[in-house]
Amino acid sequence: MPDDLILETRDLAKEFRGFLAVNGVSLRVQRGSIHGLIGPNGAGKTTVFNLLTRFLPATRGTILHRGEDVTHMPPAQVARRGLVRSFQISAVFGSLTALENVRIALQRPLGTSFRFWVPSRSLSVLDDQARSLLRDVDLEKLADVPAGELPYGRKRALELATTLALEPEVLLLDEPTAGMGREDVGRVAELIKRVAKGRTVLMVEHNLPVVSDLCDTITVLARGSVLAEGTYAQVSADPAVREAYIGSAA
Repeated sequence: MPDDLILETRDLAKEFRGFLAVNGVSLRVQRGSIHGLIGPNGAGKTTVFNLLTRFLPATRGTILHRGEDVTHMPPAQVARRGLVRSFQISAVFGSLTALENVRIALQRPLGTSFRFWVPSRSLSVLDDQARSLLRDVDLEKLADVPAGELPYGRKRALELATTLALEPEVLLLDEPTAGMGREDVGRVAELIKRVAKGRTVLMVEHNLPVVSDLCDTITVLARGSVLAEGTYAQVSADPAVREAYIGSAA
């Protein structure tokens, strides 16, 4: 794998009872880039994410991370390599504060992720790091607020902080602005731009202005296959892409 490539798939496919949800997808994600994965509903975008992080086994094809074949690695091992993802649905512990949510994520490198009986005072060593991560996503002032009381956009920012706590080398974001109002979309887009520095980001996103603003390279999927790839200007001018997005903002 060339030095500038950090993640690559070759002829990746996933079949569900005779239906090819992903069909021969080949991606080449450059180190340090923000790479967008877009397409109409049902195009196979989230399935690709599930394959990359090994939440689903591939029917065929190869996944390479830093040139090493990870196609059959367990999900936890893939995550430990630095391929860490978020989900479409915000996943935070609503009864815990923002600080406590991030602190739980920080426990994993210490091997105490599931030791909920550990006295909270013994975890205070993680507080400074947790507050630093909250500061990175503009949540430091809300550190002591229960996550369940945060507005939706702030919950997604908290989720981003917990994902960053896992020290991702490649950050996979699944529709990070889904369901947000304009103000929250702008805030989260700026956060993504900020945390992308020094990392590689692969993101599924429906909000095309966000994709246009953030992404260096865009891969368009349709019916499980790659329809087009290039800059936003290139793919948005492609007649096949326009046809796939009839009735949308593309």
